[in-house]
Amino acid sequence: MRSASTEQPSSERPVRHTSPTGVARTTPLTALSRVPWADMQDSTGSAAAIPLLLNGIAWGDADTARAALDDLRKRICQYGFVTEQATAATVPFLWELAQLPHVTCRVRIIQLLKAIADARQWESTATAYPKLLNRRENPVVWERAARQAVRARRGDLKRLLAEPDTEIAHATTELARALAD
Repeated sequence: MRSASTEQPSSERPVRHTSPTGVARTTPLTALSRVPWADMQDSTGSAAAIPLLLNGIAWGDADTARAALDDLRKRICQYGFVTEQATAATVPFLWELAQLPHVTCRVRIIQLLKAIADARQWESTATAYPKLLNRRENPVVWERAARQAVRARRGDLKRLLAEPDTEIAHATTELARALAD
């Protein structure tokens, strides 16, 4: 299996979509197709469904976005602390979604980013069972890559901290604390 890049997809030119109201909207998710999702694993097996879930978060109504985020969380940060191979590739898109004012579950996205930044399950397990590090598919490497992907975009914290929404600012403060460690 190939590992996906954790580079920021923001260098892509935005794609304009037309909403049901006829108003054009811009999406930062244009780089989704450049990630080899089907070649990566999430907690369910193939990570091929992740682009659909990210689009559901980006453009769905509140219920659709919440359901998509719940499913995504189970796939990339199961139980709130077990990361998967596809987690690092998903993180840049989560950062982008957290900054879009129309996304209805921004606080929960920021909380998911914090959970990923705090994830140490595989490292802890490898301390007790070092043979885990000798496996071809090394979840410790995935976990470290996921944490690094969150840290790589910490420059976006300033913008989120300036949000007038106090819940977003509070969740961002918690994320900032996690990244300060």
